[in-house]
Amino acid sequence: MKATIFSLMLLITTSAFSQQKKKTIPIPFSTKDKVVHVYTSADSTSLRLTNTDNLKFSVLKQPMETQTCVFVDPNKTYQTFLGIGGAITDASAEVFAKLSVEKQQEVLNAYFSKDKGIGYTLIRTTIHSSDFGPSSYTYITEGDKELKSFNIEHDKKYRIPLIKKAMETAAGKAILYATPWSPPAFMKDNKDMLHGGKLLPEFYQTWANYYVKFINAYEKAGIPIWGLTIQNEPMALQIWESCIYTAEEERDFLKNYLGPTLKKAGLGDKKITVWDHNRDLMTQRASVILDDPEANKYVWGVGFHWYENWSGGEPMFGNVDVVHKMYPDKNLLFTEGCNERFNAEKYQLWKNGERYGKSMINDFNNGTVGWTDWNILLDENGGPNHVGNFCFAPIHGDLKTGELIYTPSYYFIGHFSKFIDKNAKRISSVSSRSNLISTSFINPNGKVVTVVMNLSGKKVTYSLCVGTNATEVSILPHAIQTLVY
Repeated sequence: MKATIFSLMLLITTSAFSQQKKKTIPIPFSTKDKVVHVYTSADSTSLRLTNTDNLKFSVLKQPMETQTCVFVDPNKTYQTFLGIGGAITDASAEVFAKLSVEKQQEVLNAYFSKDKGIGYTLIRTTIHSSDFGPSSYTYITEGDKELKSFNIEHDKKYRIPLIKKAMETAAGKAILYATPWSPPAFMKDNKDMLHGGKLLPEFYQTWANYYVKFINAYEKAGIPIWGLTIQNEPMALQIWESCIYTAEEERDFLKNYLGPTLKKAGLGDKKITVWDHNRDLMTQRASVILDDPEANKYVWGVGFHWYENWSGGEPMFGNVDVVHKMYPDKNLLFTEGCNERFNAEKYQLWKNGERYGKSMINDFNNGTVGWTDWNILLDENGGPNHVGNFCFAPIHGDLKTGELIYTPSYYFIGHFSKFIDKNAKRISSVSSRSNLISTSFINPNGKVVTVVMNLSGKKVTYSLCVGTNATEVSILPHAIQTLVY
């Protein structure tokens, strides 16, 4: 009897193990009968996310060194894709509100519809004011230490309605995270929301409570908060809303106040992102916070911007990879980037778009899971901005003419966001020549998305190689292509 029971248990265990094993074996990607749909945007042409080719694979067992190739290996997978999106600020919301109903719908479709637009699924917003808006404000009466006056009535006029419409257009696929630019003036040592300054230690708990109030108020208004970053650009003394935190100060505020306060309030599931500043200092910030076990346990990821070239140098893409290798269990999130110093004569400056393409390819190849642009919409002056820090957005609404202006940046972002789906896996993708850069993902439905940029001023013919098969593709000078197969 015992032998029979043992044999039965062994059979069940073996069967269960066999089924489990079958589930974990990935199905190898095959190019058989696959059509490569090529979408192109190119400088000095009318091509904008245009389907320019539909190609088929043929056998190419060994490329020659004289051939230019992009090698893709769908069986080598890396990070899971979260999404791409932009920020809904007071500036974006107020410009949106001044457009005609038809143009409002066009903006919503252009960004948040996968079919009619480029399919944004990430939204960033501000906790009270940033520089992008007509004024500086908070959600409380100045000096209210108990936060009894807290209310978000200001946001209900423009910002909250736009966020709701964006989420509706995205058909429930968009998630939102929030960022403060500065605590209220009375909580800071300089008694000013602008010009840097620091959060006074006696207000650490009050400020932590403020995040809880914000999350609860937004969620009561029907807007789920997926996550938050602790402070926008914590090492930048700006003429607009700003607040300085050293790495140790951000660590201690997180582990002693913000993290425990969110958990106590039943908000421990909110994703907390640290740093939220440029790539230059991100390794130091990450190590100080994440090497502390008590701080580490509250951290979902490390956020970063692209403005480190203010010093005259090149973007520090490699620092993202270093942080990824140092802390592979943490997520990397690009939280802000825009082309600065607005000039209407440069609306169609192609290199503004190329800046996006280079950053997105490099950031994704270095382990980034999500990528968030800055303002989704600004006016014909690059604002409103209450301190004159006017910038570009992918789309501008000219409030004098009522027309929308699409810049190259919109199309460059779209080459990624329109085609890469949430939960896609990044896969191996490399070029054999420095004039081409690429990244690739495999979507949950099994389709591969490869993005290729031609950095040169010459047309390039290359072979897209997957295993022992390839297809020949031509890419125009200063063009970006998405290949779906």
